[in-house]
Amino acid sequence: MNAHHQTAEPEEHRPHIASALKESFREGYTLQHLRTDVLAGLTVGIIAIPLSMALAIATGVPPQHGLYTAIIAGILIALSGGSRVNISGPTAAFVVILLPITHDFGLGGLLIATIMAGIILIIMGLSRMGKLIEYIPYPVITGFTAGIGVVIATIQIKDFLGLEISNLEGHYLEKVMTLIHALPTLHLHDFLIGCITMATLLIWPRFKIKIPAYLIGLIVGTIAAWLLGLIWSDFSVATIGSRFSYDIDGYQGQGIPPLPPFFVLPWNLPNANGEPIGLSFELINHLLGPAFAIAMLGAIESLLCAVVADGIAGTRHNPNTELLSQGLGNVVTPFFGGIPATAAIARTAANIRAGGRSPISAVVHSLVVLIAVISLAGTLSYVPMAALAALLFMVAWNMSEVPHFIRLVRTAPPGDIAVLLMCFSLTVLFDMVIAVGAGLVLASLLFIRRMSELTGAELLSTREHEHLQNLPEEIVVYEINGPLFFGAAEKAVKILHRIDRRVEVLIVDMTDVPMMDITGIVAFESLLDNLFHDHMRVVISNLQPHLKVKLEKAGITERPQQLVFSDTLANAVEKAKALL
Repeated sequence: MNAHHQTAEPEEHRPHIASALKESFREGYTLQHLRTDVLAGLTVGIIAIPLSMALAIATGVPPQHGLYTAIIAGILIALSGGSRVNISGPTAAFVVILLPITHDFGLGGLLIATIMAGIILIIMGLSRMGKLIEYIPYPVITGFTAGIGVVIATIQIKDFLGLEISNLEGHYLEKVMTLIHALPTLHLHDFLIGCITMATLLIWPRFKIKIPAYLIGLIVGTIAAWLLGLIWSDFSVATIGSRFSYDIDGYQGQGIPPLPPFFVLPWNLPNANGEPIGLSFELINHLLGPAFAIAMLGAIESLLCAVVADGIAGTRHNPNTELLSQGLGNVVTPFFGGIPATAAIARTAANIRAGGRSPISAVVHSLVVLIAVISLAGTLSYVPMAALAALLFMVAWNMSEVPHFIRLVRTAPPGDIAVLLMCFSLTVLFDMVIAVGAGLVLASLLFIRRMSELTGAELLSTREHEHLQNLPEEIVVYEINGPLFFGAAEKAVKILHRIDRRVEVLIVDMTDVPMMDITGIVAFESLLDNLFHDHMRVVISNLQPHLKVKLEKAGITERPQQLVFSDTLANAVEKAKALL
């Protein structure tokens, strides 16, 4: 009964749909709580409007798709999720994965991949894989998030400088070379607006005013472009309205359509060539890898965000419910034009600081974005592309955590530094999937090496242990310390192979052996066979009951005059003398 109780999964980790919303109301939800949630939702919604547009554009799709994501996914994930304060929507971490998908498969392919990723997330939630985040080493997460920040910043150079580049494709070094070759096409008007926006983003927080810097930066950048256009007739910059257009039932417009999200079948949307992408097994096969990458990153970021939010707000999230809700959000959102969504750490932190305490604040945040789409679409079309690029520069800088990254490189152990730098380099030069995979492999190898350093065997002195006084020379006692698993078993057992052959009885004290895997069992069995071959007898002392059962299943049982078990070291000494 006790063993079952120890291994049973905690109730709060079982996937219960809408667990966070139920908890909020179960603890008592008053009008005062509603008021603070509404105010927090208003604040985060204002932050989400420019970010959603900028991240959609960085992903290679029109800005309204980012807004649709914040609306649909924001509401659905909040109401069904396992975290009270998480704010979900498009995030910067996805840009590195989504941009190549958009280039290769168009908007239709991106939305189909999002649905597939959502299904994977649902399976992960139902499979109770929500504790996954705890097993991803910190250097791996820091390395790939810093690398993503560098890639995002690099991509934004094009719009910030107003460079004439048709497509910024290829791997990272190719993108850098394309940007360098395009530098002669620098457009000073765009560069000026970008600098004005950047300066506003840097200076505004010093005033300690609660209005978000992202909103003020875009407003200042947009007004500056409008005023300079009035003063100089030849002043022009690229804007959302000049870059994007839409066609609704034959009506063509510029910028963002003034409509709420509407139902659409993703496979009827265009591929990279502008034709309906359709749905086929071949397409699903091509998108399976990208969908898995989206799902894994969505899982990592949403659970990491929930952990950070718990630390700030003092709440507790249900990781499996959160995965399930993220999956539901990503399955449904593409049918309303939305791109992949996950919990956003910066928006979640802003929500908590503004007083958000339940999923209601996230719902209000989405409604604010919805109202902006319907009533301010024409105004949003005037936002300069250079201003959005400046905003994403700040997002990339915050995401990279450069000072923290440098401190880790200076202070972390050499193995962790290697993992950090490798994940960072692979994310920048190749992609996040390779980086995380390689980082986890290297981190696992480091973990195995460190665990093996904790495992060993040593000869116990007959003078230092009360039960070993007056022990005959033909009997020796060795103690094994640490787990006997595949990374450490050989090292510990190798020491026992070197015992003087004049010894007739070996006592193996296994008090400090908490676990054995099949590699440890095989290595231990090989040791016993060698000792028996040399006519040596063995007494195993203080072996934990569950490990004794494992050995018995492997055929390692007591043998008269060869192998015996003992529950105490004192009893082991008596049995050894009897064998002698």
